Amino acid sequence: MVEFVLAVGILASVFVGFNIGGSSTGITWGPSVGAGIVRKSTAAAVMTVFVFLGGWTVGRNVMTTLSEGIITTELSLTAGVAILFFIGLGILVANVFGVPVPTSMTTVGAIAGLGLATDTLNYRTIAEIISWWVVTPVVGFWIGATIGRYVYPVVDRRVRIEKSAGPLLVLDRDGTVPRPVLGPNTTGRELATTVVVLAIGCYMAFSAGASNVPNAAAPLVGGGGLDTDVGILVGTVAIGLGGFTIARRTMASVGGELSDIPLLAALFVMVTASTITTLLSYIGIPISLVMATVMTIVGIGWGRATRPITVRGVVTGDTQDHDIAPGAITVDAPTGRGAAPIGEPEPAPVLDARELFNPRAVLKYLSMWVVGPTMSTTLAYVFFQLVPGAT
Repeated sequence: MVEFVLAVGILASVFVGFNIGGSSTGITWGPSVGAGIVRKSTAAAVMTVFVFLGGWTVGRNVMTTLSEGIITTELSLTAGVAILFFIGLGILVANVFGVPVPTSMTTVGAIAGLGLATDTLNYRTIAEIISWWVVTPVVGFWIGATIGRYVYPVVDRRVRIEKSAGPLLVLDRDGTVPRPVLGPNTTGRELATTVVVLAIGCYMAFSAGASNVPNAAAPLVGGGGLDTDVGILVGTVAIGLGGFTIARRTMASVGGELSDIPLLAALFVMVTASTITTLLSYIGIPISLVMATVMTIVGIGWGRATRPITVRGVVTGDTQDHDIAPGAITVDAPTGRGAAPIGEPEPAPVLDARELFNPRAVLKYLSMWVVGPTMSTTLAYVFFQLVPGAT
């Protein structure tokens, strides 16, 4: 019987990890795939490697919090399987509404529901986690706003990420030992920017592993069904499967929410979101990479769009008839001049990027970030109240 429950649990863990891999791989590598810098299969392979590294190192701290810190008693194997079911249900509902669910929040909610039903909830730990959930979107937004308003326009005028026709590198076989050289159309600048883009993608994949591998494995590890190392391997394989299969469609749309912004802006988003997620994972806080990513995008878009308005104008209400242009993050960069000073009009946008910081769109995400963990907490609480033997 135990073996059967464990087998069901592993299948549930793979299902959760599979869906996580589908969404996180698209977000991580979609911009690079769309720019022609890396192929989908290569992106999925690199994603799997760095997800494993993130889960094996920093992810262990999150694993400990999820499996031991939220409730004061040890999870049973049956309870762990039930929690994985609620996580999968949360992902399914989010997919129906077309919103990337914060899996970490759904996982914490399900475990907290068990703690409430059995009077074993560690209120101190859960309060600390929730406080970071409140702070993280604010931090991501204001870092993004600062970048969009002051940093991105300057860098955008100086840095061009281009992809020439043909291979990036080729092997020179004229010497005794073949050595890699630049491709026929590759410049040194293109090689350098490509390396930076790939390095940032690997960094975000590492961050995704640190935050997401525990979501797929912790309920079974806490339930005593799997050893921590085995759980990390199961979670990694499941995320990798999602990356090689359903993520291909996501990457084709150039990374979901990142599809409407230039690659350079996407790189700023990736570095910011990955850093926030990795730091919080390091101190054992289950946090959503999706949350940090979306709010950084919103922040950059808002900061970029409000450049025509000075801080003094915002404070005094004197905007000098300058409207906030929602498409400002996707404007053409004029050649031969620097970024327009704060308070001066920006060039006309070439794309409509209103969804980047449309209040309705933001409200949609925020509502799902509340609904997701609330639903998993409620369902888990009701289930473990009605089926006390499952604990």
